[in-house]
Amino acid sequence: MWRSPARALLLLRSSTPTSPPQKNPLRILTRAPPPRLLSRFLSSSPEALPDAAPSSSEALPDAYPYPSLDSVSASADPTEDGEENLAALWEEDADDADDIFVSTASSDAADAEASDEEVARVRALVESTPEDQIPSAIADMVVDFTEPLLAAVLLSAENCSGKKLLLLFKSAGKNNPDVKSLANLEIIAGKLADSNEIDKMDAYMLWDLVKEMGSVPGSVNTQILNRVISMFWKLEKSKAALEVLDKFSEFGCTPDGDSYYLVIQAAGKKSMVGAAWGVCEKMVGSGCFPDGKKTGEIVTFFCKGKKVMDAHSVYLAAKEKKVQIPTSALDFLVGALARDDETISTALELLDEYKGKSLKHAGKSFAAVIHGLCRMKNVKDAKKLLMRMVNLGPAPGSAVFNFVITGLSKEGEMEEAKGLIRVMESRGLRPDIYTYSVIMSGYTKGGMIDEAHSLLREAKKIHPKLSSVTYHILIRGYCKMEQFEKALECLKEMKEDGLLPNMDEYNKLIQSICLKAMDWRTAEKLLEEMEGSGLRLKGITRSLVVAVKELEMEEASKDSQEA
Repeated sequence: MWRSPARALLLLRSSTPTSPPQKNPLRILTRAPPPRLLSRFLSSSPEALPDAAPSSSEALPDAYPYPSLDSVSASADPTEDGEENLAALWEEDADDADDIFVSTASSDAADAEASDEEVARVRALVESTPEDQIPSAIADMVVDFTEPLLAAVLLSAENCSGKKLLLLFKSAGKNNPDVKSLANLEIIAGKLADSNEIDKMDAYMLWDLVKEMGSVPGSVNTQILNRVISMFWKLEKSKAALEVLDKFSEFGCTPDGDSYYLVIQAAGKKSMVGAAWGVCEKMVGSGCFPDGKKTGEIVTFFCKGKKVMDAHSVYLAAKEKKVQIPTSALDFLVGALARDDETISTALELLDEYKGKSLKHAGKSFAAVIHGLCRMKNVKDAKKLLMRMVNLGPAPGSAVFNFVITGLSKEGEMEEAKGLIRVMESRGLRPDIYTYSVIMSGYTKGGMIDEAHSLLREAKKIHPKLSSVTYHILIRGYCKMEQFEKALECLKEMKEDGLLPNMDEYNKLIQSICLKAMDWRTAEKLLEEMEGSGLRLKGITRSLVVAVKELEMEEASKDSQEA
C-alpha cells in the first residue's frame, strides 16, 4: 500500500511517543549520537549506511568513552537536515495518502449499492426471457450477484411472474450463495403473497424454498411463514396451511397472533371446524392473539360452526389479555347463545359487557335474549330484562314489548300484558295491530270475550283499518262460546271496515252454526254470500249444510206423521 520508503518512516514516527523518557543530564552533555547516522537514513540517497563499528583512528579513549561537548555541537547540523527532509517528505506525499483513503471508501460504497445500469440489465433479461430459460440465461450472463443487486432487481421487477422471481432467486444463489438472505426472501415472499392473482405452483415453489432455507438457523422468520400461510388460505389449501404452522418450531420461529388467525381462516375455507379449534386452543394457550377485529372474526367463525361455547371461551380469554373485540362480534355471540335453551343464561350474562356507547346500540342483542327467555316460557325474567331496558337502556322497540306481551298473554297474565301497553304509550311507542291481536287472543282463550271486543274498539281508535286476523280472533271466540249472533255481527263489522272475510272465517262460522246451532238456513245464507264474493266452500262443509238440512226435514216429517 505504501508507495515510498518515507511512508514507512512516517508510520514509524507516528508510533513513537511524543514525550520520550527524560535522560540523565550528564549523559546528554557528554554523549552524542553517531555522526550522520540519522541523516543517512533520512536521505533519499540509495547509498549504503556506514558500518556501526568505528575505525581505529576514530576510536574513543578507554578512560573517557563518551564524546565531548564539541562533538555534540558538531553533529547537530546533520540531524536538523534530516528533520527538514522528513517534513518535505510529509508535504510531498500528503496528497497521495488522501488518494489512498478516498479510493478505499469509494470502493466500499460501490460494493454496498448496486448500480442502476446493472439492475436494469438483469431486470430486462428476466422480463424478456421465458420462465423455463431463466436458469440458463442467468448462468450465461456475466454478472456478479450481490445481496443489494438481487434485492434491487426483485423490488423493481413489476412485470415478472412469481415463478420468474423464484427462478431468479435460486439462480442468483448459485452464482453467490450469500444473496439468498433473509431480507431477499422477505421481499420475494411479500411480492408473491400480495399479488392479486396467486398461482398455486408459485405458492408451493415458495414453500419448498422456505423449507430448504429453513434448515439454516436464522434464514426464515415468522413474517415469511405468515406470508406462505396467507397464500394457502387464499388458495383454499387448508392442509398446506396447517403444515406450515407445524413447521414453526422446526425453523426456530414462534407463531404470533396472525399465524393462528390465518390458519384458522384457511381451515374454515374447507369447513374444517375441528382442526381450526385445535389451532385455536394453541392460540389461547400461548396467549398470542391477533388484533381485536381478527379475534372477533374467529369468535364469529366458531359461532357459525356451531361451537358457540367454544367461541365464548375465546372471547373470555381475549378479554383477559385486554384484546378489544368489536361490538359486532359480541352481538353475533350473544345472538348465537340466545338461540339455544342450554346457553340462554350465558347470553344473559354477556349483556353486562355492553357499556357506554355500545349499550346504546345493543337493542338487537337484548331482544334476542328476551325472545329466547319467552321461548323457554321464562316470562318473568323476560319482563325483568325488558324493564331494565326501559330504565337503563338500550331503548326497547315495539317488537321487544310484543315478545313479552305474547308470553304474558299465553300464561293468562292479561292485566300485566295490558299494563305493558301503557308503558309503551308512555315511551311514545304506539302499540301495533299485532300487540292488540295478541292480547285479544289471550282474552278469548281465557273466556273473556267481552274484554277482547273492548280492546278491539280501543285498537280501532289508533288504527283506522285493522287486520282480518283481529276479527278472526273474535269470530272464533264467539263461536267457541256459541254466541253466533255476535259472531255474525263481527263478520258484518269486518265488511264495513273494508275487510273481506276469507275462506277460513266462512268455513269456521258455517261449521259452528251447523254443528252447534243446527241452523242450516243461516249457513245457506253465508254460503250464498261466499259465492257472491267469489269464494268456493270446501265440499265437506257443503255436505255438512245439506246433512243438517235433511236431518231437520226428517225430524219434521216424523213429527207430522206422529201428529
